[in-house]
Amino acid sequence: MLFPQANPYRQLVDLSGFWELRFDPDDQGEQAGWGNGFSDSQPVAVPASWNDQFAEWRDYLGPTWYQTRFDLPWGWEPPQKQLTVRFGSVNYLAKVWLNGRYLGEHEGGHLPFAFAISQHVQPENNLLVVRVEGILAPDRVPPGNPPRDARHMFMNQSQNFPPASFDFFPFCGIQRPVLLTATAATAVTDLTVTTKLPGQVQVQAKLTQAVATTVRFSVGGTSVQAETPVEGDTAECSFIITDAILWSPETPHLYDLTVEVVQDGAVTDRYTLPIGIREIKVEGDALLLNGRPIYLTGFGRHIDFPVTGRGFVPAVIVKDYALMKWIGANSFRTTHYPYSEEMMRLADRLGFLVIDETPAVGLFFAKKGLKRRLQLCRQYVEELISRDKNHPSVIMWSIANEPHSSPATAVPFLRNLYDLCKELDPMRPVTLTTYRGVDEESFAFCDVMSLNRYAGWYSESGRLDEGVASLTDEIDAMYAKFKKPLILSEFGADTVAGHHAHPPEMFSEEYQAAILEQYIDVLRRKPFVVGEHVWNMCDFKTSQGVLRVGAMNLKGVFTRDRRPKLAAHRLRALWRADAGSNH
Repeated sequence: MLFPQANPYRQLVDLSGFWELRFDPDDQGEQAGWGNGFSDSQPVAVPASWNDQFAEWRDYLGPTWYQTRFDLPWGWEPPQKQLTVRFGSVNYLAKVWLNGRYLGEHEGGHLPFAFAISQHVQPENNLLVVRVEGILAPDRVPPGNPPRDARHMFMNQSQNFPPASFDFFPFCGIQRPVLLTATAATAVTDLTVTTKLPGQVQVQAKLTQAVATTVRFSVGGTSVQAETPVEGDTAECSFIITDAILWSPETPHLYDLTVEVVQDGAVTDRYTLPIGIREIKVEGDALLLNGRPIYLTGFGRHIDFPVTGRGFVPAVIVKDYALMKWIGANSFRTTHYPYSEEMMRLADRLGFLVIDETPAVGLFFAKKGLKRRLQLCRQYVEELISRDKNHPSVIMWSIANEPHSSPATAVPFLRNLYDLCKELDPMRPVTLTTYRGVDEESFAFCDVMSLNRYAGWYSESGRLDEGVASLTDEIDAMYAKFKKPLILSEFGADTVAGHHAHPPEMFSEEYQAAILEQYIDVLRRKPFVVGEHVWNMCDFKTSQGVLRVGAMNLKGVFTRDRRPKLAAHRLRALWRADAGSNH
């Protein structure tokens, strides 16, 4: 799914702003015909989560209705234009109506979806209605209210409220921009770009329809230009960029690939895609970018900010990248769901390396509902790769975070997702993020091992020396068994900003700094370790529970409002000293 853009052949209108909202706790809206419009509403900001906008509805996850009105811009009349309405993210289940006509539904947050609206739109006073609900249920992904034997070993989730099976707040709503788009009747609908060293580029373009059509490919700043016929709905082109500037964190160079649809000698559509020439591989114990070993420094993190919840806030995205640059990070994992397309585009531009993760967090493998959970996970893999396959910043796919994978049903489930990733994108490594260590049998087929470990915190609590020794033994055992490169994908400690202790003790800023320093010292002495991602970049909102003071996970090295703790300064000293080395 291409990210919408505006040019002489394509138009878009952003519907962000104040919409109307009505909560529906009795779930009467569909039967009462609210898809045709509703009254007794109140203003709501879109995009944003609803939970932090209305104090009395903070913990409500049930049916909720949005509506807005729009006019078509001049020149958008069908059939000259193909019109769509596109949602960047609605969490969790969305049903959509336009002018009383039901368009369809989409399950799963954090990934885009769109509906064709040319047949249902009118020149003025169009009414767009969206029903959203995020009820936590065991047959959804991520699941809620899981069976007792499937709950996380550290979290008594039956006591959490709301009862999520994951350790972050289940924010709901229209959380990313809603866009109206207009394209020509024959237009580019998808692009797939693969690159190899030293400068080989292969492009496949998909079109809505093709009648006496060719497709012209060109690359800005080079002499590359080619025109190929369309076969069916596809046009393909391969070319070499001589003396290519390779994309990397040090030189995140992007070329503008322009694809034009040509009919009877005239251009009828154009799409420009920034591309990076780079190659990512796993060889032996090493993760190679452009043939050279790389070492990942950075974070797991959440899209989470006061008032807006998980909503799209450009200023926060800019701030977070600035903080990661300041601290010396070169990478992050999109824990535990895909981040916005706008954020991914900035990762390309700024040179960050991204492990791109599906929304499959907290999976369990009881037979009841297993087939449906697999179907949803496959959908997420397909949607994620379709959305992010052309980003040079994306160096790896993560198929799940902390699945409760001890049952025998887990390995074939996860192997199914791994194989799907390789089928859709054979060029990138695939990982699985686990807490099970040497017992994670799916590492037998994954390309990279990703381990979340909190020895010295959840285990060996307060006994940091014992925790570090436990970590050392465990990662050595994992490598001995699987012979794969390893990323420590989460490690850290909850820390109350401003709480100090000597000697260091749990929840103090000194303890957090010490656990990060000592873990990193261990990792740097292991040649099979290829990355360290601290949990978390910033404090973030959670469900209420006995382990979460103020309904907050306080493992951030920055506070929720982005103020540094002591650990941020310690990491900056470590990571910025690494500049120019393999680490």
